[in-house]
Amino acid sequence: MVRPFGVKGRKRKNKAERYDKEEENEFEETVVEEEEDDGTHKKLKSTEELDDEEKAEAAAQQLSGIPLNLQQPGNDKNNPGVIFILEKASLEVAKVGKSYQLLNSEDHANFLKKNNRNPAEYRPDISHQAILNILDSPLNKAGKLRALYVRTEKGVLFEIKPHVRIPRTFKRFAGIMLQLLQKLSISAVGKREKLMRVIKNPVTQYLPVNSRKIGFSHSSDKLVDMHDYVATLDNDATLVFVVGAMAHGKIENDFIEDFISISGYPLSAAYCITRITNALERKHKIL
Repeated sequence: MVRPFGVKGRKRKNKAERYDKEEENEFEETVVEEEEDDGTHKKLKSTEELDDEEKAEAAAQQLSGIPLNLQQPGNDKNNPGVIFILEKASLEVAKVGKSYQLLNSEDHANFLKKNNRNPAEYRPDISHQAILNILDSPLNKAGKLRALYVRTEKGVLFEIKPHVRIPRTFKRFAGIMLQLLQKLSISAVGKREKLMRVIKNPVTQYLPVNSRKIGFSHSSDKLVDMHDYVATLDNDATLVFVVGAMAHGKIENDFIEDFISISGYPLSAAYCITRITNALERKHKIL
């Protein structure tokens, strides 16, 4: 027996209603309304955005501190030591897509070109390598490093304590720098001690009175052997070494007393620091 046409039509209607209901549910799952205290709706957010925010918040919680170097000896501030200043560091934060990131030429080349910026100038890896070379040096492990200051290309100045354990991988380092530039300080894991913090300019207010400020530039006419140069320096003065942490250009600071070049060839910031620390370790007989 053939089924009546009316029954067949009702089934199609139910099927259409179910399809519309599924679409409605799907819309409800992908859109969430934020409601203000006065009952008005502020904006709509998709679940994808909420997931991204949850992931970003979870990542921020994982970066909520950096460990101490427990084997680092305490520095005697009464004795002269060494201070490093990294100038023009390429450490800039920008909102790329839905999240804030530390800009670098490798991952954000398209973003930088769209904003009329030169990707070659965004090299935070230079600062990462330079900081690692300073903190990993036997000079620092012997307690001779008094302080490490970094000033970005935008003029943001921050301090890194000598007993900090900087992350070895660049991705982790970028996360730490992102947190520092956004929250202005980073504390030790499980402690209140601030291992990295943004401070006020100028950097000269944090330098000792009896310090000797030395800048490095390949364009300097004064070419010296680093071992011979540090041998002539006063042992009672705190030595302040100013090194550029950028891909191109040179540092220009009024407080620098002596501009020198330590090689007939252009050197990276990391290798320049290695020559400095090696010469000082030889002078102080640090093995």
